[in-house]
Amino acid sequence: MLKALIAVFIAATLTENYILTKFLGICPFLGVSKKLNTAIGMSLAVIFVMLLATVVTYPVYMLVLLPNELDYLQTILFILVIAALVQLVEIILKKYIPSLYKSLGVYLPLITTNCAVLGVTILVIDKSGADYGFAHAVVNALGAGFGYLVAMVLFSGIRERLEDSDIPDFFKGMPITLISASFVALSFLGFQGIVDKLI
Repeated sequence: MLKALIAVFIAATLTENYILTKFLGICPFLGVSKKLNTAIGMSLAVIFVMLLATVVTYPVYMLVLLPNELDYLQTILFILVIAALVQLVEIILKKYIPSLYKSLGVYLPLITTNCAVLGVTILVIDKSGADYGFAHAVVNALGAGFGYLVAMVLFSGIRERLEDSDIPDFFKGMPITLISASFVALSFLGFQGIVDKLI
């Protein structure tokens, strides 16, 4: 069981990275990754919300929606849960950790519209289902969150280096950003062999 959960975590983090393989959360990936501080802050907030959303939505889906054949309400319900969780996180941070609240600033409300959070929550439940259970779903969501962090931090470092590089004018801006993102995505394919051996 533990070996399977470790394999799920590594797979979700490296080989099935939701940003680089499914393009979920690509807008913040390209927009927020200009500076390392903002990339880390956004990623940590996304990890927290992803994990909480999966912890809340998995039992609701399995115990309420699925038995009552209301699974068509999954997306609407999950969006409402994610929005409520983001508001809850915002209230708690504002009251108990105001410095972190100020540093995250506008990025906290943006998590509600981050398609990676909704996508991971839905895909984790679809993958886990009744066959694997709650632990599998939570570990998968945690791995997806850490994969988000790894991709954001790596890409942020690359973008900071590109700012100091001499790049031809026709590559400046979005062209070099997209080329760099494609190389980061390709580099993650090298991890496929590791996960295949674990499974």
